Amino acid sequence: MDHRELVELDHQYVMQTYGRFDVDIDHGQGATLYDLAGKEYIDFSSGIGVNSIGYANPKWVEAITNQAQKLGHISNLFYSQPYAQLAEKLCKRSGMAAAFFGNSGAEANEGMIKLARKYSFDKYGKGRGTILTLRNSFHGRTITTLTATGQDVFHNYFFPFNDGFRYAQAGSMDSLQEVAGHDVCAVMLELVQGEGGVLPMDPEYVHDLAVLCAERDWLLLVDEVQTGVGRTGTLFAFQQYGIIPDAVSFAKGIAGGLPMGGILANERCRNVLGPGTHASTFGGNPICAAAAQVVLDTLDEDALAQVTEKGNYIRTRIEHMGLSSLGTTRGLGMMIGVEVRGEESNKALAARLVQNGLLVLTAGKDLRLLPPLTISMAEIDKGLAIMKETLL
Repeated sequence: MDHRELVELDHQYVMQTYGRFDVDIDHGQGATLYDLAGKEYIDFSSGIGVNSIGYANPKWVEAITNQAQKLGHISNLFYSQPYAQLAEKLCKRSGMAAAFFGNSGAEANEGMIKLARKYSFDKYGKGRGTILTLRNSFHGRTITTLTATGQDVFHNYFFPFNDGFRYAQAGSMDSLQEVAGHDVCAVMLELVQGEGGVLPMDPEYVHDLAVLCAERDWLLLVDEVQTGVGRTGTLFAFQQYGIIPDAVSFAKGIAGGLPMGGILANERCRNVLGPGTHASTFGGNPICAAAAQVVLDTLDEDALAQVTEKGNYIRTRIEHMGLSSLGTTRGLGMMIGVEVRGEESNKALAARLVQNGLLVLTAGKDLRLLPPLTISMAEIDKGLAIMKETLL
């Protein structure tokens, strides 16, 4: 099959819900990808932060193969080793108390929302189920998580949307106080707003928010679907902010390319969701859990330190390229936003870069870079060279 045949097959049989680049990807190694014709691409996107340890990692492939030969799936009505071992690793490295496993970021955030509302119901009864989220946030594409998303552009088409959410301006405690009320049970936020433009939260604001939540017995919910699993240079971004959330969601990079997500709860919330209150057929799938253990083992403290170093290197190099179309950078670790200047849009710049062999993403009005966390310095330099040659 060549590229044209693949595109025709897609258009004939697949719902056209994605604005795809006119590029196919066939296979990869490390942070380098190849299309059906053999053209090489440096990946600064990692499947939107999913392929956290790159492509065809030998230990990852071995773990998946070995587990598939033993047990591909079993109902959560029975115990199996991989999910329990993964939960132990996550809890010990995060300081949280217990895990629930699902399949995606939206599902993980739905789980946090349910946990917060049940915590409040158990303690206070009905009438205290509103969750405050931040303007410019993104929490998923289910009806509930779209409603939680603080961007008006997503609140369209799928009416009626759910009740139970109000929005505050990010970084403003005054704005949060204005939308607060006796019906609030939780605040949910991203510590770096990803889809909104790669915008890190101010540490003082996060601290003040955590104090307010504790004073009012609101749960502090941190959406780490994109920031988690080493992306920002620590296993979870909240570890850089000096807080312990009541619950934190994770997905994307956790299983290195396989579908997995979940939530971690602190000690006071570990037993909120009991039998019959929440479930997921494929949650904690043995193959995904085996893959995730390899991801966590790969992202040890030395590897996480390199994430910070590589991210700083990429940002410094871009800011010193002298490109008129790009400005300042921002972010944490290898979650990087790059300001787009001039008349050419971020989507147009991204399309040019992709065609020339560098896979990048957009966020807000700017470019977003999420390279595999294990990307080599040689691959980084090759990608940056493509960027400079394309946009100079």
